[in-house]
Amino acid sequence: MSDIPFEKPWLTVIGLGEDGLDGLSPASRQVLDAAEVIMAPPRHLSLVPEGHQERIEWPVPYADGFAQLLDLRGRQVAVLASGDPFWFGAGSVIARNLAPGEWTARPGPSTFALAAASLAWPLEKTLTMGLHAAPLTRLRPHMAPGLRAIVLLRDGDAVLALADWLTAIGFGESKLNVMEALGGPRQRLRSSKSCDLEFDDIQHPVCVGLDVAGDGLTLPKASGKPDTIFETDGQITKRPVRALTLSALAPQRGEHLWDIGGGTGSIGIEWLMCHPSLTATTIEPRADRAERIRRNADALGQDRLEVVHGIAPAVLDGLDLPDVVFIGGGLSDELMGWLKDNLDAGTRLVANAVTLESEATLAQWHEQLGGDLLRIELAQSAPLGPRRGWKSAYPVVQWSVTL
Repeated sequence: MSDIPFEKPWLTVIGLGEDGLDGLSPASRQVLDAAEVIMAPPRHLSLVPEGHQERIEWPVPYADGFAQLLDLRGRQVAVLASGDPFWFGAGSVIARNLAPGEWTARPGPSTFALAAASLAWPLEKTLTMGLHAAPLTRLRPHMAPGLRAIVLLRDGDAVLALADWLTAIGFGESKLNVMEALGGPRQRLRSSKSCDLEFDDIQHPVCVGLDVAGDGLTLPKASGKPDTIFETDGQITKRPVRALTLSALAPQRGEHLWDIGGGTGSIGIEWLMCHPSLTATTIEPRADRAERIRRNADALGQDRLEVVHGIAPAVLDGLDLPDVVFIGGGLSDELMGWLKDNLDAGTRLVANAVTLESEATLAQWHEQLGGDLLRIELAQSAPLGPRRGWKSAYPVVQWSVTL
């Protein structure tokens, strides 16, 4: 980012639709006419007639274009982006590389707005997602009958993949409204059930209006998701204890979690499900379990979970420091000493203990650092001869403290 003061911006990011110049406001047209350079992906350049400006194609991958853009500093440059560049668009990525005084933006109608208008869907009640470069499983936590979502996709193959995925998870009855080149002369809208979709000529740019139906599993919004949604070898914090643990972790916007002794990854995954601003790193000493955590996170739409294979505290050096730590396995005096010496004051810590040895360790550190101890004893009904009785689970001792 430059520290050079600018009297006026040298760069303008202009939102361009499929209708090209006809869809631009007079103010945006004036900026484009005054530009010395137009830089944009090939499709956007094709929507603007040749003029006096130098034209530069934005390369693929997108990140490779920033060095070229910065070399143009000091000239009047227009960068063309789709619709509203700051709604799942390139605007925020471009702005991160520049000082505030260097750039300005003139957004156009977003694809979401055009799609909602085409479908007569109230946009404020519709889920909007950009999945150009993100996995379709990002939709998984939201899937429920009655959900309406507008999803931006990379191309026609991605639309077909979405239909297959919806069918595989039990939502094949969902209606897909496939919308191509919205707002321009090539605009086309076709609809089909996911399980019946057979379009083989879907053109880019494309988005889908998804009207969810079917009997697939709907994930509850409360903490303590069903154990059955996780692939596990038995090393999992069970649903009731997980709900109590998430309550003790008390996630707040923008916080980062260390989940030490990840097991199945259920704590880190549910942490991420609480809010899209949350981040998490899971540390797991067994390679097979680390791979399983990765599979669980990906399948449940939490692909941003960082999975670290190794033993704490040895692998903790160099990781982004957490706001909150959960210890579900591997509790020891060595680990607690490292955390006490290396984490920032105010870091919250929650540890669950099942064995007598780990309980003793918790008791010693509770005496030293304070905090709250909670003993969790649960029992479930089970057959007892011809009748039923209570079968107790191992009690869990939970320690919560702010360092």
